Amino acid sequence: MTEPIFRIRNITKSFGDHLILDDISFEIRKGEIFGIIGASGSGKTTLLNIIIGFLRPDRGDVSFRFEHLLDFQKAMTFRSVFKKQEAVKKIYGFASQMPSFYMNLTLKENLEYFGSLYNLSPDALKTNIETLLNLMDLKNYEDLAAKNLSGGMERRLDIACALIHDPAVLVLDEPTADLDPVLREHIWTLVKKINKKGTTIILASHHLTELEDICSRIAILKDKKITDVASPDSIKNKYSKIQEVHLECYPGNYKKILAKLSKKYIKNYEIRGSHLVIHSNKPQKVFHELFPILKKKKEEVIDMKVGKASLDDIFIALSKDKKDEIPKDSKKKS
Repeated sequence: MTEPIFRIRNITKSFGDHLILDDISFEIRKGEIFGIIGASGSGKTTLLNIIIGFLRPDRGDVSFRFEHLLDFQKAMTFRSVFKKQEAVKKIYGFASQMPSFYMNLTLKENLEYFGSLYNLSPDALKTNIETLLNLMDLKNYEDLAAKNLSGGMERRLDIACALIHDPAVLVLDEPTADLDPVLREHIWTLVKKINKKGTTIILASHHLTELEDICSRIAILKDKKITDVASPDSIKNKYSKIQEVHLECYPGNYKKILAKLSKKYIKNYEIRGSHLVIHSNKPQKVFHELFPILKKKKEEVIDMKVGKASLDDIFIALSKDKKDEIPKDSKKKS
């Protein structure tokens, strides 16, 4: 387990009489992809802005572990992001929900401008621009005005601008919002590549199921508090006892198959196209009953597997305060 790079302690934030964050505490580890999930308006963006020191909380502190202090005692290596803003700005890059580059500048000109803000040497700036244009698959468009970019290319340029000074931490606020599935997959692939280079990534996203395969840990932001911080699998195991049995067979007379199954192991079921999906807290019992029924009914098994509930299911269940079961009407599964 790596050392913490951020320590968030007792953060409380209000806007007027509206409480947004209430006594939030957790840590972010060096080199991980850390996800923050929450409903729209739950305070994710506010929390990200506080973590980087852009927005001050009413109470609490955020401290960052400075690498050049690693030889000192651990207690001395952390500094408040609010007291060391100039130093902190050099070690993070932030890509917000809205593009922050200049539309009338070309891709290369945007990168040159943002690089100049960090006093990079001409050689370092040239190298970083070349590296980022290749990494983001934008090399062939470096002389194109940013106003002519597609949505996916805009997002990649925005991330490139945030990375121009080679920061230790990259913060992404809804990086795949409003993108189609193909472009979202492209962005997540880029995020993984950036992380493999050693960059710590902190992101907030509404696409919960996608975070299962990319985040090392996830924080659930609900009712102004962080209700849990753990790996996606740990969260799914903790909050969902019910699993799914997926069956695809031919000719697929699922109603006749269901009529022969013992109902004591079945919480719910649905037929999705050519698949039968059975929700059960004892999937091994369902499997044991299914095989002789399928043989007797002369059904040819094409596919059969057990799947866990998705993060979408878990989050919906938590929102409804049903921590021991997944929603019966859920359609999207992992």
